[in-house]
Amino acid sequence: MTNELIETDVLTNTADSAPLGEYGADNIQVLEGLEAVRKRPAMYIGDVGIKGLHHLIWEVVDNSIDEALAGYCDTIHVTINADNSITVRDNGRGIPTGINTKMGKSALEIAMTVLHAGGKFDKDTYKVSGGLHGVGVSCVNALSTDVRVEVHREGKIFEQEYKIGIPQYDVRVIGEADDTGTITHFKPDGSIFTETVYRYDTVAGRLRELAYLNKGIRIFLKDMRELDETGEPINQTEFYSEGGLVEFVKYLDETRPSLDGMTPVYMESTKGSTPVQVALVYNYEASENVLSYVNNINTHEGGTHVQGFRSALTRVLKQYADKNADKFKNLGKLTFTGEDFRKGLTAVISVKVQEPQFEGQTKTKLGNQEVVKAVSQAMDELLETWLEENPKTAQGIVKKVLVSAQARIAAEQAYKRIMADRKDFMGGAGLPGKLADCSDTDPERCELYLVEGDSAGGTAKQGRNRAFQAILPLRGKILNVEKALEHKIYENEEIKNIWTALGVRLEKKDDETVMNLEKLRYHKVIIMTDADVDGSHIRTLILTLFYRNMKALIDNGYVYIAQPPLYLVKKGKEERYCWTEQQREQAVRELAGSGREENVNVQRYKGLGEMNAEQLWSTTMDPERRSLKKVTIESAADADHVFSTLMGDEVAPRREFIERNAKYARVDV
Repeated sequence: MTNELIETDVLTNTADSAPLGEYGADNIQVLEGLEAVRKRPAMYIGDVGIKGLHHLIWEVVDNSIDEALAGYCDTIHVTINADNSITVRDNGRGIPTGINTKMGKSALEIAMTVLHAGGKFDKDTYKVSGGLHGVGVSCVNALSTDVRVEVHREGKIFEQEYKIGIPQYDVRVIGEADDTGTITHFKPDGSIFTETVYRYDTVAGRLRELAYLNKGIRIFLKDMRELDETGEPINQTEFYSEGGLVEFVKYLDETRPSLDGMTPVYMESTKGSTPVQVALVYNYEASENVLSYVNNINTHEGGTHVQGFRSALTRVLKQYADKNADKFKNLGKLTFTGEDFRKGLTAVISVKVQEPQFEGQTKTKLGNQEVVKAVSQAMDELLETWLEENPKTAQGIVKKVLVSAQARIAAEQAYKRIMADRKDFMGGAGLPGKLADCSDTDPERCELYLVEGDSAGGTAKQGRNRAFQAILPLRGKILNVEKALEHKIYENEEIKNIWTALGVRLEKKDDETVMNLEKLRYHKVIIMTDADVDGSHIRTLILTLFYRNMKALIDNGYVYIAQPPLYLVKKGKEERYCWTEQQREQAVRELAGSGREENVNVQRYKGLGEMNAEQLWSTTMDPERRSLKKVTIESAADADHVFSTLMGDEVAPRREFIERNAKYARVDV
């Protein structure tokens, strides 16, 4: 039976509308088949922006990974084609093509055109399966202009093509095959998605995760949009991991020195029907970096598996410390929290759950209560044994916990001083002196611009709309929080001003310090820096602060980057602002007309201070004309790796990163 969505249009009783009494059977709309997906795509794939666009790839690749989990697939090829279409090929069993007796159609056509249809609902076929929304390739089909599926199975090659989800012909045989597998080719519908250009790094990040989470699987990625002189793609990568989570942890921590040369600890066990895998290592830094997965889905909001991991880690380490108290100075003088045991910890938790229940704002928080016990029991047994067998490293971890506790106490005192400086927000008495606040008090309408320097800040204050735009100038470069001690972060004057202006506060919740956004004063926090090297550095420092210490702002979509123009192109009285090299070249050509391009004046803006207040407003601050980039986190693993590479202590990984990405840099000489 096809899945149908029924929508009710309730007529309002106004002078221009029909009487409420005329609301009847004909006002009910029935959306057949995949029409529901095209009508409300965000309900099925999250959104229609860049995240939803990439989700189409994940849905197809998840099917191949499920074949691998079932033991039938070990190679997956993903190709970004020249026209931004996608091809995914695997060597699994191939989607069944026979006639389903209940529906009288080919199983392939049913899988591609009927929501909630597929082998994942049969636990004899797949014990566990990935995919977040449970809608699979049928949604990919519905949201693509063209789809072609080729199945190699039973010695034959089958195919079927679709346009916006509609089969163009019955499943047919087009040849013979000596292998098995499925090839899915699709092109996203540009009328549905706001962006249709795939990002190589985003795709690579997810495929790298999958390779680590499913050791022994080879995943090949090719980008055919940019080729070298031999016709080979410039961007292509093979992802393969023999060590699985151990190699994942090493990758995450490669820019941080391990605690006393510690090698990652790997633990694997099955409790009840829940396989549990954990890899962890400690480093000398203060941040906690724990990534969790359920059936290969990144549960960035955590859940019951993380709860079980944390409780067991704290309990076992505390028991070990108490048992060996004579080896640790000041152990009895400190009160510990669970966070003290996780400072400097990098860990990956992966569980397989037959019927996962997801909660949270983005449905990426595991809610199955039985998983708490499964993970906790596995950790108890395995970690306790490891500590006894590795006393030197175990003692080093406990000493690190002692240092973390002392640092936390100092940080709490520094944070309390910030809170003590806050008085009456409504009266403005406790706000930073340099903050030019807005008159509106509704956070949903209010914007805070973090501006580089007093000069640009002064221009922004003159050009802004005082009703809803606030300006906070920052003096120089703020503290690099990636390297700083925690209490130093709260003592830094510029960071204190940001905290105070935002109005947010920290609180304890479920053995974790979280940011409470109830009193957040602005729902748009916009970083506005110069378009030069120093401006880029300041922007990166601010983003590092938000990612490491105020991540809830990013998670909730409150952080943006302003896009001031790079050029002003003028000829006579005619002028155009340009944000890219391509726009500049086009503007010069058009303004030159049949004349000489040398007669067109091009001004390169290197600083916001080079624009007057009216120019800054019209190009960068006016909501009707400006361009803002929303800061999102597509991959927690890649985000952590980039920040630790660029802002951490280790020089070699940073040099390698710069050399690898130098071709993307814009240099002003």
